[in-house]
Formats: sequence, structure tokens, C-alpha cells
Amino acid sequence: MIPRFVALVSGLSFALPVVAQDVVVLGEVHDNPAHHAFQAAKVAEMKPAAIVFEMLTLAQAENAEPELRGDPVALAEALEWSDSGWPDFEMYYPIFAAAPEAAIYGAQVPREKARAVVEGGLVASFGKDAARYGLDRPLPEQEQAAREALQMSAHCDALPPDILPGMVEIQRLRDAVLARAVLNALDETGGAVAVITGNGHARRDWGMPAVLSFVQGELEILVVGQTEDDRPLEGEFDEVISAPAAERTDPCAAFK
Repeated sequence: MIPRFVALVSGLSFALPVVAQDVVVLGEVHDNPAHHAFQAAKVAEMKPAAIVFEMLTLAQAENAEPELRGDPVALAEALEWSDSGWPDFEMYYPIFAAAPEAAIYGAQVPREKARAVVEGGLVASFGKDAARYGLDRPLPEQEQAAREALQMSAHCDALPPDILPGMVEIQRLRDAVLARAVLNALDETGGAVAVITGNGHARRDWGMPAVLSFVQGELEILVVGQTEDDRPLEGEFDEVISAPAAERTDPCAAFK
């Protein structure tokens, strides 16, 4: 599928319509404020019954009570956001406020659980229903190689090659946990469900939507990726939104 690019313009005047879907996946570059503004606008339009956040654990999501949605400081404290390692909550808060009655679901894989994948494997780390999510089978050789190459590139070509397979396994776990959270949200609320996640997990060809379709193929899923300065976005999406690049330091400086 060739994505249609839609420019992100001033005043939050978006070209992308909201259509009836079971699941709307809204990708992002995590530190780009314009990407979060777009997500908040689309959530406000679609009025989802639930929102799944890659950034929240199950425990954090339970603390996102509706009565806190009008107070960004109280909500950030309840979520312990300052200790999470994610970008400033000021960027994410409008998404919560855009659908104050929506149920909040967390799909973050804690670091210790992610690290355990390397030693214990995908099936043991995911637990029950791992086979249902396709985690009991290896990836096709070509896809495995492409995923490893992408991990190397994303880490400035500075990783030892022998750790790349484990990093791919961790990504697969995260995609499956996201998919499981979406299915739980659909079962418990009836949908629709909005998903807030990075572009790597949002991609249709091998990210969370691919896992979701593998488990429950009849779902209607809309996948939106977000890039910067009209640069091509790795992966397949139904739509690709472009915004100006965020100001940031050289991400490869730490590897030099």
C-alpha cells in the first residue's frame, strides 16, 4: 500500500478525515509536539471508547482516572510521568484531555521484562496465548534480516551484531503486548479504540497492526504514520502525516 502524504499545517487544520473503524493507530516521533497535537485532534474527532498508550504500564493506566483529566499536574503525578523517561507530559496531556471519558489502557513492556526475552524467549515472556499472537514461530528470513538492519541503523550503527536478534525479539514482544491491550479494550468497551504509539510499532507490514490482524483478521484498522519534513517513513501506513522536524540534539552523539 502506498501511503498518501498529508501536510500538517498551522492552526491544526487537518486533511485526514476520521472514518468508522474498530481501531485507529496514530503513530508518532516521540519528541515532536506537532505529532501529539495531531493525535489529540484526531482523538477529539473520533471520540474513542478507549485509548491504548504504548507509554503506560498496566498499573499506570489504572491511575488515569476521569476526574484527573482536567488537571495536567495531578494526572502527571498520578501516572508518575516524570520518572517514566518519556518526553514532557505537556505534549501528551492534550490526548488524555481530548477524550476525558475514554478508558485508558497501558501496553508498555517494563525494561526488566524486555531484557528477560533474551534469556527466556518470546513465548515465556508473553505468557498465555503466545501462539495465538504468532510468537511461537520465527520470522521469515528476509524480514528478520531487515528488522536487524533497522535496529542497527536506529542505533547509529554502533551495536554489536550479536545482540540484534534479541532486540528484534523485544520489538515483537512489544507489538504483541500492544495488540493484546487493543483486544482487551475492544472486548471491555466495544470500541472504537485509538492507539498512541511510535511509528515503528504502528507500521502495518510488521508492527502491531500486523499482529492484530493475525489474531483477529476481521477488524477494521486505520493506520496513520507521522514523519518530519516530508521524509519517507519506513514501513506501510494507510496515511502519512508530515510536520516540521522537532529541535533535538544529535541522537548519535552518545555513541561517539
